[in-house]
Amino acid sequence: MKKLGQFLPLVFLGLVSLNAYAYERGDLLVRAGWASVQAGDKSGEVSTIPGSGVGVDSSDNLGFNFSYFVHDKFAIEVLAALPFEHDLKGEGSLGALGEIGSVKHLPPTVTLQYFPMSAQSKIQPHIGLGINYTTFFDEDASTSLKEALGGKADISLDDSVAPAVVMGLDINYERFIFGFEAYYFNLDTDAEINTGQDTLEVGVDIDPWVLLLSVGYRF
Repeated sequence: MKKLGQFLPLVFLGLVSLNAYAYERGDLLVRAGWASVQAGDKSGEVSTIPGSGVGVDSSDNLGFNFSYFVHDKFAIEVLAALPFEHDLKGEGSLGALGEIGSVKHLPPTVTLQYFPMSAQSKIQPHIGLGINYTTFFDEDASTSLKEALGGKADISLDDSVAPAVVMGLDINYERFIFGFEAYYFNLDTDAEINTGQDTLEVGVDIDPWVLLLSVGYRF
């Protein structure tokens, strides 16, 4: 009986340890950390300017996501972030202008994710598919672009809806989560440059990777 009394606490601790890592239906994961948008930009020519192009620099900011488990192996995740600011640069025949403007954007994304490992696994890889909506705002043309176009230039970029894929890995310590996720968006947008007398147009394939290195908690 004495041995049984010593054994039962060990069993209890073992069950608690397993449950600490378990991903279950109804769980809510909240993660936050460093997010980086790595633009793989490729553009067509700016209309009426042969050999020209537009590039988009990468940007970092605070990112976060929320995952709700609708099943032990499936979760719906919402990705959000503080606004990212990107420099726009001239390419080709516009390369001599250097920076031609800047723009901010937000990339809210919803994905359905699959977690293939056992619910009790401390290491949880996952993959998912979903949709991204990117909204652009605070577009601003640089002085060099305005001077090149006769003193006036207003830039605008169209919002975009794009398919999204995600791959990630969580490492669990009790209810804390150390995670890494990589998202890819097939994101295309049309940009316009209004000179007051003419409107120049260019299509830009941004197709970014969004990387999120985070710390989270499971509720």
